Order: sequence, then C-alpha cells, then structure tokens
Amino acid sequence: MSESAASAVSPSFAALSWRQYRLERKMFWRNPSSAFFNFALPLLFLALFGAVFSSNQKNLNVIVPGIAGMSVLSTTFSALAYNMTFMREQGILKRMRGTPMPSVAYLLAIAGNAITNTALQIVLITCAGKVFFGVDWPKDVGELILFVVLGVICFASLGVALSHVIPNYESASAYVNAIFLPTIIISGVFYDADRVPKFINGIAEALPLVHLIDGLSGAMVKGTGIGDHLSGLGVLVAWALLGVWLAVRGFSWDQRRS
Repeated sequence: MSESAASAVSPSFAALSWRQYRLERKMFWRNPSSAFFNFALPLLFLALFGAVFSSNQKNLNVIVPGIAGMSVLSTTFSALAYNMTFMREQGILKRMRGTPMPSVAYLLAIAGNAITNTALQIVLITCAGKVFFGVDWPKDVGELILFVVLGVICFASLGVALSHVIPNYESASAYVNAIFLPTIIISGVFYDADRVPKFINGIAEALPLVHLIDGLSGAMVKGTGIGDHLSGLGVLVAWALLGVWLAVRGFSWDQRRS
C-alpha cells in the first residue's frame, strides 16, 4: 500500500485520542477502588459533614465549596499521581510509546478522563448542595468554570510531577496521602480557614487549594465575582506553571526498576 493510501485510511489524531479516551472511561468504571475514591468518598464526606452541620446554614455554605475543591484535588492530583506511577512501573507507558498512536494523543486521553471525573464530581456536589443542604445554584457560573479549569490544570500537573519522584506503585499511597491529607486539613475543606491559627493559615495561603476553595465559594455561595479573587487566581496560575514545568521536565516513559 502506498504512503498516501495508508495515510488516507489511518485514523486521525482526534479519532485516536477519542478511542483511547473511551477506553480510559471503560477501565475507570471497571475499577471499583478508583470509582470510590473519585466519586463516593467526597460525597460521603459531604453527607457526613452536611448531617453534622444540618442546622447551621453558614457552616453548610463552607462545607459544600470545600468538598468541591477537595474533589478537584482528588480527581486530578491524587488520581494522576497513582495512575502515572502505575503505568510507568508496569511498562504501559513504554509499550504505548512503541505503538503507532501519537504519544500526545495517549496523554490527552488520560488527561481527558481526569477532567471528565472532575466535571461530573462538581455537578454532583453542586446538585447535592442545592437539593439537600440549602445552597443555591452557583451565582457566577463563569467564575465557577474559571476556577475549576485552573484547579484542574494546577493539580493535574502537580500530580504528574509527583509521580516522577514516586519510586514504585507500592509506595504511591504513602507519597500521595502525605500531601493530600495535610493539604485538605489545613486548607479549609471542612471549616472556615480564616478561623485557624495564623501560622497554619499562612501555610495554607501559600498552597493552591485554599485559593481554589475561596474561588469556588465566591462562585457557588457568595457571588463576589472574579475581581475579589485576583490574588488567589495568581497563586493558582503560579502553581500551575510550576506544576507544568516539573511535569514536563521530569517525565519518563521508562520503568525505574527492572
């Protein structure tokens, strides 16, 4: 077959990305632990703390955007740190690079899977907040989308960057939870971060999650507008740029152990 004929029948870049994306979605739903961590766990936290603070609407207005921010973190940072480590150490990345599929198409499909999970989680939490916890529909949808998109870019890139330093899949849980758990504890996921001691608040302010939660709170509850969160946007952008640089700089298709 001639080169022109082969190119005419070969799938396009978009088609290859779409096929791989559909495969990633099927594999995700066939993995109960992934589905639980990405969907059930944040909703369980929301139900638990929503029940505890059911008589206090002010606290509910903090919990709902806080859990939404935690969901962005878990569906991007945690999920990609686990998945990229697993695929690297199992030799999947190396084998995929040896196939005709463009490397970028494969990575886009993986990223698209994480983005889809994030979008679904935000929709679920928004609906649950409205139906069960008295939180109105988002007051500024544009602000909500902006902060979710920035949060996805920031935490997805940081998750990929973290996978570079995880030596093997068996230790991935320890590495991820060593960052995930302290971050959600000090960043105001379950309480108003302004009420914590100044030392802890200062650490939280240097991290991106608290600014994502503030932006989501402004969009979902307060209706404050993007102009009131410019400094938070700057922190998210700075972390996103750092994450992208680290993710690209340290990326490897090869296993770290034989």
